Amino acid sequence: MYIALLEDDKDQVELIKLWLEGAGHQCDSFATGDSFTTALRQHRHYDLFILDWMLPDTSGIEVLRWIRQEHCQNTPIIFVTARDSEQDIVNALQTGADDYMIKPVKQLELVARINAAGRRAHIGDAEGEVLEIGPFRIVFAERAIHFGNETIELTQKEFALAVFLLRNNGKLLSRGFILEKVWNMPPEINTRTVDTHISRLRNKLHLTPEYGWRLSAVYQHGYRLERLESSEAA
Repeated sequence: MYIALLEDDKDQVELIKLWLEGAGHQCDSFATGDSFTTALRQHRHYDLFILDWMLPDTSGIEVLRWIRQEHCQNTPIIFVTARDSEQDIVNALQTGADDYMIKPVKQLELVARINAAGRRAHIGDAEGEVLEIGPFRIVFAERAIHFGNETIELTQKEFALAVFLLRNNGKLLSRGFILEKVWNMPPEINTRTVDTHISRLRNKLHLTPEYGWRLSAVYQHGYRLERLESSEAA
């Protein structure tokens, strides 16, 4: 992958670039938020971003917010930072990060998480390009879901969650399990991220009885997506 690293610690930059290039990736590094966003505005393409939180001219969370609002919604983003509070982790995930690692990071774990994020960004490539579940047609090459003649606009994380729910329809899925499998985060983290994304998908994918689906919250456990019989839908 072609990776952009936003990090102002020169020693850290040299180490991470050495690890990434040793794993077969290419890496450009930036020491300030301004140089990073300037490169993206010049239409430089990257497959994944690694962001530090504490920067000389801005914060990583502000750069993350800019990426998701102004630049792209789908490119994977991993935070690598010394900030280790649960609130920081939750804030980054809810703002749009795909993963969060606390310094000092380990070489093999970082490379594994980068590779996992890359696989999720191209989810389904190894499994075939199209999957049909009920009225939904999932086109992995486009990272898109079609509902009849409608193409439903989804972020990368919404797409991954939608595929996960549809493939597991009928099963009771805990919030922790969803967080672990879709967000690659520890299941014990207390966050409303899952609930927020579920609510968005319920509306975007028409997962309601009038369309033949029920996406239910199960008290103190999680969610279940069910296909309804025609009599139930009626």
